[in-house]
Amino acid sequence: MSAEKLNLLNFGDKSIRTLHITWIAFFITFVVWFSHAPLLVFIKEAFDLTSQQVKALMILNVAITIPARIVIGTLVDKYGPRHVYSALLIISSLICFAFSMSNSYEQLALLRFLLGFVGAGFVIGIRMVGEWFPAKTVGVAEGVYGGWGNFGSAAGAMTLPSIAYFFGAFDSIDPQDSWRYAIALTGVVAFFYGIFYFVFARNTPKGSTYFKPKKHGGLEVTSKFDYYFYIAMCVPMYVALAVLTWKLSPAKLGLLTETTSIIMYVGLVLLFFFQVSRIHHVNEEMLQHGVAENQRYKFKQVAVLDIAYFVTFGSELAVVSMLPLFFLETFDSLDPVKAGLLASGFAFMNLVARPSGGLLSDKFGRKATLSVLIAGLTIGYFILSTIDSNWWIPLAVISTMACSFFVQAGEGAVFAMVPLVKRRMTGQIAGMAGAYGNVGAVIYLTVLSFVDYSTFFMVIGASAAVVWLFIFFLDEPEGHMTEVLPDGTVQLIEVS
Repeated sequence: MSAEKLNLLNFGDKSIRTLHITWIAFFITFVVWFSHAPLLVFIKEAFDLTSQQVKALMILNVAITIPARIVIGTLVDKYGPRHVYSALLIISSLICFAFSMSNSYEQLALLRFLLGFVGAGFVIGIRMVGEWFPAKTVGVAEGVYGGWGNFGSAAGAMTLPSIAYFFGAFDSIDPQDSWRYAIALTGVVAFFYGIFYFVFARNTPKGSTYFKPKKHGGLEVTSKFDYYFYIAMCVPMYVALAVLTWKLSPAKLGLLTETTSIIMYVGLVLLFFFQVSRIHHVNEEMLQHGVAENQRYKFKQVAVLDIAYFVTFGSELAVVSMLPLFFLETFDSLDPVKAGLLASGFAFMNLVARPSGGLLSDKFGRKATLSVLIAGLTIGYFILSTIDSNWWIPLAVISTMACSFFVQAGEGAVFAMVPLVKRRMTGQIAGMAGAYGNVGAVIYLTVLSFVDYSTFFMVIGASAAVVWLFIFFLDEPEGHMTEVLPDGTVQLIEVS
């Protein structure tokens, strides 16, 4: 099957059917994850929340997603995407129900924090799609999965307020409680789709082997240098979590007490050393005896993909969060509704941009495509940094959407390559890259809290330029990767 012949309407093809039921699962996780966002006006009024409390809810919603993507990636490689996706959807639906029944701000905060775990659903489908599509079409398939699934947040924003108003029209329902029914409805959908996915999804095509890591708790690396490199690459994730703790501390939002903040900082240090111990456990045999040449891979591949996702998905999350306000404050003729509508174009590009990034990778090569797309978003952000009130509004919107195309196509290009690094660890590699995307969002939004909009865009552009230089260290996947079957025999998997 060539990329040109990938027929997404051929439901008789089991790989296509698996792709569709998997991107729908991802779509639902994003609806559940961001279900509160379009309903914050209702929630703020119902609980008489302050602006600081609302901001805290938004931060809590993404706080746990960084470690969650690492954990979910490990579970996927161990138990398979069918079981993990089904369990994640069902468990998340229960938390969603609990959130809809919250009676205090403390309950809202705790349950929103826990619901951040559903944001890790993305990495599950990366492994599933990688199992069902060959190297020549895996890029566009992963792009469709990521782009169409990512649209769940926009779809929720468009529909959930209307659903809340619908329930609020019933005489038996207090209008102040209408948001509860809208959020609970997303939980109902997630619960039943979790059951559906378990019944109809399969981890691999018939006759294929689902490769699993020898040990669990960390990535297997294949050299001593990569061992220390891997540990160093874990540090930024804990830095981002420390930044989130600081944002919730008395110095900023005040959701945490000073004592709790200190406990959190100490806990992050202990958690880091625990992760290092798990990494050592997984790689102890390699450190003592080395790894056969035909089973080696270069961890630099993972590292470069991590920082590429940092600057693509990380900047997308950050820009989507601030773009409506940017348009509103830059152009006096816009009201909040119009500003939000114009800003929504950035997220809408996901439907075509991310699959396009995968398709281009399949056709023109992974490294070359990623390099061009990172260069494009670098230029795009530098252009956005020049937008001011003198710009023609339609030109500003076009520039924003053009930049958005390169950003989201870059995301598709990153995950067009992730399944081709090491098959049995695809879940963990996807989890680490996904976590770096959230790290990027935290860092960029923290920068925004100290600078103006123009400088914010320039910082993203400058960091993207640095990442572009690192793309040159990426190796184009060629030939085959080697995986060892449970009986000790070796199987070659095509990666080009």
